[in-house]
Amino acid sequence: MNRRLITSALPYVNNIPHLGNLIQMLSADVFARFCRSRGYDTLYVCGTDEYGTATETRAIEEKKTPRELCDYYYKQHDEIYKWFDIAFDKFGRTSNQECTEITQSIFKDLDKNGYITEHTNKQLFCPKCNMYLADRFVEGTCPKCGYEDARGDQCDKCGSLLDPIELKAPRCHTCGSTPEVRETKHLYINLPAISGKLDDWMKKASIEGKWSDNAINITKAWIRDGLNERAITRDLKWGIPVPKEGYENKVFYVWFNAPIGYMSITKQFANELTAAGKKSFDWKSWWLPEESEEAKGKAPVDLFQFIGKDNIPFHTVVFPCSEIGSGHNWTKLFHMSSTEYLNYEDGKFSKSRGVGVFGTDAKDSGIKADAWRFYIFYNRPEKQDYQFTWKEFREKYNGELIGNLGNLVNRTLLFVTKYYDGIIPDSEVDEEMWANIRAHEDKITKSLEWADLKDAFHEIFAISDIGNKAFQDCEPWKTRTTDPKKAAKLIHNLCYMIKDLMIMAHPYMPQFTETIMSYFGKTISEPKLGESFTETGLSWKNLGETEGLYDVKNPSVYFTPLDVNTANAFREKFSGSQKARKEKEQKKSKKEPKKIELAENQIEFYNKNIELTVAKITKVDTNPEGEKLYVETLDDGSGQERVIQSALRDYLSADELLGKHIILASNLAPRLMRGIESRGMLLAVHYKDSEGKNCVEPLEAPWAKPGTKVILEGADANFKKPDSITADEFFKVALKIEDGCLSVCGTKMTAEGKNIRSVHAQNGDVQ
Repeated sequence: MNRRLITSALPYVNNIPHLGNLIQMLSADVFARFCRSRGYDTLYVCGTDEYGTATETRAIEEKKTPRELCDYYYKQHDEIYKWFDIAFDKFGRTSNQECTEITQSIFKDLDKNGYITEHTNKQLFCPKCNMYLADRFVEGTCPKCGYEDARGDQCDKCGSLLDPIELKAPRCHTCGSTPEVRETKHLYINLPAISGKLDDWMKKASIEGKWSDNAINITKAWIRDGLNERAITRDLKWGIPVPKEGYENKVFYVWFNAPIGYMSITKQFANELTAAGKKSFDWKSWWLPEESEEAKGKAPVDLFQFIGKDNIPFHTVVFPCSEIGSGHNWTKLFHMSSTEYLNYEDGKFSKSRGVGVFGTDAKDSGIKADAWRFYIFYNRPEKQDYQFTWKEFREKYNGELIGNLGNLVNRTLLFVTKYYDGIIPDSEVDEEMWANIRAHEDKITKSLEWADLKDAFHEIFAISDIGNKAFQDCEPWKTRTTDPKKAAKLIHNLCYMIKDLMIMAHPYMPQFTETIMSYFGKTISEPKLGESFTETGLSWKNLGETEGLYDVKNPSVYFTPLDVNTANAFREKFSGSQKARKEKEQKKSKKEPKKIELAENQIEFYNKNIELTVAKITKVDTNPEGEKLYVETLDDGSGQERVIQSALRDYLSADELLGKHIILASNLAPRLMRGIESRGMLLAVHYKDSEGKNCVEPLEAPWAKPGTKVILEGADANFKKPDSITADEFFKVALKIEDGCLSVCGTKMTAEGKNIRSVHAQNGDVQ
């Protein structure tokens, strides 16, 4: 098995990444996790691209030095990728000594071999700023499509690569004034002189590595149309110095040194391991195996690169030419996984303009990381652009992730818990079902071997479909009594199907799958470089096994549905640019009271303001004006009857509510609901039963007398709270079921010293 070296496009540090940027890092993560699970010796490196005009431009805007800007955004990127659970072997930076050393070394080799030329060219110069304007310091009208806000290096609208001098009506990005044309000297890499060797390599590599059609077509077009010499220096201060006399005041063009960042980050990783006294490796064993003693006797290296379509020529032409021209046998591209654009609503994602859903937005949304990962891979734009919309996000999330895969997992595991006391029934293998499953698993494995991530992901949901259909056809809620053997056989096989689904889905949704496997008492093993498979961890080799699972402990629903109103609210919240949204929030914050967000504030606010009381339901009627509403009469311990309403008619009968000792929000301001005043509300939590049906459980304290106060552990039950609070004030505190107990920010709630527990839900929001 060849070793697998994996890279993903290096993100610029001129902003935090949006969902479109994240596709490449996440895609490489899925492939790396799969390779580790399959047993490949795998190394996945990435890092922030920190040099160039994009950094200098943003630094000027934010009134920071380039180094300060890079330090700030590196931390932001790192935190976002950790939240998305991207398992890099190393996430580094290009502004390191290793990148300088290797870039200058490759340049010297190219120069020595005659592949560096010098040309005097015309460049825009801003007299007001007293500086030559490199590509991103210039804006103007695109000469190809007429777009008025094209950058000096590329037009965002038509995608054309540009030279700043080509722009119509150019203007300085920094001061807005009109620049003038002056002459300056620059160094070029002589691509035409290398094109013959490049063509020979490309013809072989594209076939052996099964390049995508767009990668082949774009590369062929560049070679067919004739390669041009390409400038590799810039009139900037922030960058890697050029080690050549007469060029002391210039730096390397970012697209010359950025791909070299893959090599330098590998070396950076090895150096850090050595400095920390950990088991290290020779970075050349991955990038220059012929020059590494460590690589002798090891399998060859296959380089898999994950990029967007706009970066294809840099990875199939410019970077390989630098490698070939150096005269050293560097590891070159084996397989390229390139994607089209992910667009946003009725426009485009744009990091430079701040348009779209950004990593911090996803992190702050309350939607789990694996839900975002699911959506990106289920709709990965592999052959054509794809349009993200909040409407479709909700439909796919609710329909496929929850309604298909989540439904199979929840209904099966809850059935085991409820009807088999958590013990997986022992039964025979359903050979017909498993023949079907293994056929899909074979397709998934073959697709993932070549990084066909979307096709493989859809096959996983096809297997889940098989499971849900089998569940419906067997009707185990009936056959467990009429034909126990049939029901046991179904549930037994579905548990092992779920085991396989979690192994295969783990590269895509690691947090969700780890949680589900923990209910079986298992983990999933994807060893990183230098590590070994764990004894108890499951991996790709365990697919198809129908032994080794014994019981299911404390399963709960992981994903909760996204309703229309919430999706619409997100659409409104994330419309416009980041700048416009920030200004809108600032105006809003001046009008609204500051929200309580910190955990200690929530606890303090609850203790001072919210009154929860045990109350007994003594009578249940229906509200004739509200088809979902019950009118409940309560004994709240005050000696006087209290009336509340609850929207539970779709979930529970009147008899199921009568006599319950519920938890009442007792100091809520009265509210008129369909002609009847409601003085408070009861607390409840959603869950799914063994058949996958949505259910609601009112929280109870059957041991407590009406009027008993529900307090946080350690709080004073006699503390006097306001007679009345608004609903907005009440919802400032996030009441949750955590590990089966009612709590606020991890602090449990009690009545007469006993915890308030949910019967059916392990974790979830209280409503």
